[in-house]
Amino acid sequence: MKKAHVYAIPAIGAALIAVLAQISLPIGPVPFTLQNFAIGLIATVFRPREAVLSVGLYLLLGAIGLPVFAGGGAGFQALVGPTAGYLWFYLVYSGLTSSLTNSDSGFVRIFLANLLGDTLVFVGGIIGLHFLAGMAFEKALVMGGLPFILPRPW
Repeated sequence: MKKAHVYAIPAIGAALIAVLAQISLPIGPVPFTLQNFAIGLIATVFRPREAVLSVGLYLLLGAIGLPVFAGGGAGFQALVGPTAGYLWFYLVYSGLTSSLTNSDSGFVRIFLANLLGDTLVFVGGIIGLHFLAGMAFEKALVMGGLPFILPRPW
């Protein structure tokens, strides 16, 4: 791979995540954004190194203050605040899903790899809400997980 591609591919991936993070679907108390879709797409198409670098660059851009997080959020506090679990587990999602898929993967394998990765993001988010927001585990589960499984007002 040429040297320019080594830098360009993760940058394109981070830009895609940043753009799709701004598209929000209101399904309950927690907004559903398309950044999960973007990360799943990147993890499915890119190799593991490029996928993880894309997400890492996205997190770095948000940490230094660029408004790339959902709803135009930015700043280091997002990486240590109540939603930090979701953000950090995007690295796990991208690496795991990208490792489990390749150009010969069928639809079922791609679907299951993305389902596993996305499930881990919600596990990380619930853990983050529990420890970083000080919520009881049951409340963290209801506020940070159930709205995405059963979309109705909580």
